[in-house]
This record gives sequence, C-alpha cells and structure tokens, in this order.
Amino acid sequence: MNGTLNKVMLIGHLGDDVKMHYFDGGNCIGRFQLATNEVYINKTTNEKITSTEWHNLVVRNKAAEICEKYLSKGDKIYVEGRIKSRQWQAEDGTTKYTTEIQVTEFTFLTTKKETANHRQSHEQEAAKSTNFDAPNEGLPINDLPF
Repeated sequence: MNGTLNKVMLIGHLGDDVKMHYFDGGNCIGRFQLATNEVYINKTTNEKITSTEWHNLVVRNKAAEICEKYLSKGDKIYVEGRIKSRQWQAEDGTTKYTTEIQVTEFTFLTTKKETANHRQSHEQEAAKSTNFDAPNEGLPINDLPF
C-alpha cells in the first residue's frame, strides 16, 4: 500500500465551552476538549474502572461558529478529523508541543439545550395526558377511546 491514512473518529463529551480565536481577514478557530471514557472490570478486584482520555479539538471558520453557538460543556458530539502535532515558542523561550484533532466533520448527538427543551415538552405532555379527573368529552361512557 503506497498511501497513508490519518483519520480519527471520536464520540465524547465536551469538557468546557468552545473557546473562539479570531484573526485578521475574518477567519477564526474554535478550540475545546473532548472526553472519551473506557470502562473495564479489574479481574483481580472485580472493581469497575473508568479511564478518561482528553482530546484537544480544533474547528475552523463556519464550523467553529456553529459549534460555539450550539455546544456547551457536557454535550455529546461525534467528530471526524485528523491528528496534527505542532510546536511553538513560549514567552519564556521554551519550546512547547501539542497534539490536536483537526475536525473535518461533526454531528451533535445531544446538547444540553436540546435535552432541557425535550424534557420540558415531555413533562408538559405527560401533565396533559394524566388529567384523570376530566371526563372523556364527546364519547359515550361505554365506548372505549382506543
């Protein structure tokens, strides 16, 4: 095989809100951390162990603006992208390194706003449908409504 592949697929929860950085010329990037968990049982102690891995994600331009608008800490998201390592000089002169996921595709799985709205509308519907004191208007008493 002559080609290579640099592809990452992750499903996880945001560790914080999206942080935006704007540049001259109108371009921008959004940065956020994504937590993925691995759960396993320790065979010697029978203890359930959860291991969390943190990933630094970068989204660009319009995608960054969409993420900033709709995502917040704790939201679940699916992302695809590629691994990119970079280095820079810190103010103290030391060389710093980081590895990031450059996001190319994403899908919102759950957002807090969506979950809160869904829960509220579901509770309202449940309250409407559990009013047992109201008679079945328009139905004869011996007719079943189903």
